[in-house]
Amino acid sequence: MDVLALEAKTGGGGSETEKKSAPRPKPKPPKKAKRIVYFEVEIVDLKTKEKLLLLDKVEPTATVLDIKALFHKSYPKWYPARQSLRLDPKAKCLRDEEILQTLPVGTTASFYFSDLGPQVTWGTVFLTECAGPLLIYLMFYFRLPFIYAPKYDFTSSKHWVVHLACMCHSFHYIKRILETLFVHRISHGTMPLRNIFKNCGYYWCSAAWMAYYINHPLYTTPYYGEQQVNKGLYIFLFCQVGNFSIHVALRNLKAAGSKMKKIPYPTKNPFTWIFWLVSCPNYTYEVGTWIGFTVMTQCVPVAFFTIVAFIQMAVWAKGKHRSYLKEFRDYPTLRSSILPFIL
Repeated sequence: MDVLALEAKTGGGGSETEKKSAPRPKPKPPKKAKRIVYFEVEIVDLKTKEKLLLLDKVEPTATVLDIKALFHKSYPKWYPARQSLRLDPKAKCLRDEEILQTLPVGTTASFYFSDLGPQVTWGTVFLTECAGPLLIYLMFYFRLPFIYAPKYDFTSSKHWVVHLACMCHSFHYIKRILETLFVHRISHGTMPLRNIFKNCGYYWCSAAWMAYYINHPLYTTPYYGEQQVNKGLYIFLFCQVGNFSIHVALRNLKAAGSKMKKIPYPTKNPFTWIFWLVSCPNYTYEVGTWIGFTVMTQCVPVAFFTIVAFIQMAVWAKGKHRSYLKEFRDYPTLRSSILPFIL
């Protein structure tokens, strides 16, 4: 037993000695810092081809917006929202979020600059577009002087549908104003100031045209009377609720300030179930709103406005639908752009 115990002790001591004498691993040499390849950015006037600015040592992770900010320092009158930069004179404008190193350029990049002119925020545009028709329609409704014959100044129509039409028209534009202030998350920051006159001219003149005839002292009520008015009212209200539901669903689709796009899907709200069939149901409900208003008032200017609005919204919807198909491979193939199974 003593011999075995002695061998065990000797063996244990030997292993401890081996452990102590084992060489320690050499520390790994520090990794060399990656070399940053800076870009040289040249900004050229699109029209005159004059070199406006040369930016040296631009970081590869710089965005187009960063380059616009650097350009703005040298040319204060051209703030970023007013600038349009592109890689080729005939190419599309680059998006602000595009990164320099992902663009098809070498370490020396040339950008073509064009001035978009004075800009105005989209929120201001929407508010101006909606406030105008609201006030203009009320001017005709209250029959202010110089609109109709003097004997009709500040008189009221004897037809109930005229008052109902005013309430519906006012409700529609008040709803749009409130949505602009509290619901919509506008992805595009600004638009050229000159476009506001074109946009407002269309909405304001259309409102004046339909208001003139609906509130005219000689206005003729719908052919089928109260039954037609009620049907038009039901369509109008149904589509207004649907339109609002879609706007709320689109707002909840992405967080504030986020530019990440997602596929919109129906929610628990039944008015959003149309998303199964249509890519832009907000336009579908908007067209339905004006169809209901046309049925309610039986007014030719309203019908004309509805047709023109449908054509314009169909163009917007088709563009949005193509964008969805291009960005998302798993986009639902059953959907149409604005009218289920038709368009």
